[in-house]
Amino acid sequence: QLGPVPGMAHKRIGGEYSIWLPGGLVVLACEDQFLLTPTEPGRALLGGTPPGLPPYLGAKPWLLVEDLDDADALRALLRATADALPAPAPKRGRRLVRAP
Repeated sequence: QLGPVPGMAHKRIGGEYSIWLPGGLVVLACEDQFLLTPTEPGRALLGGTPPGLPPYLGAKPWLLVEDLDDADALRALLRATADALPAPAPKRGRRLVRAP
């Protein structure tokens, strides 16, 4: 349904799927639900949809996307969510241990 989205990647995680865009993790497709990373632009585009179930034990609830028929609206929702994600933390380099 999404078709080609620039920079999109997907991974299989424990029998479920995740969708990644250059901003980070955007969607978890698990237990027959399309769960969107909660962001303010995502909430606004979904019209204040109540959150879905947590995708895994101990997680905060994600936004449940029920209307998957409008491909253009779905792509806009994913792009707005990815753009709103915080920048990833810089990776720390390895510390060298000097021999005594």
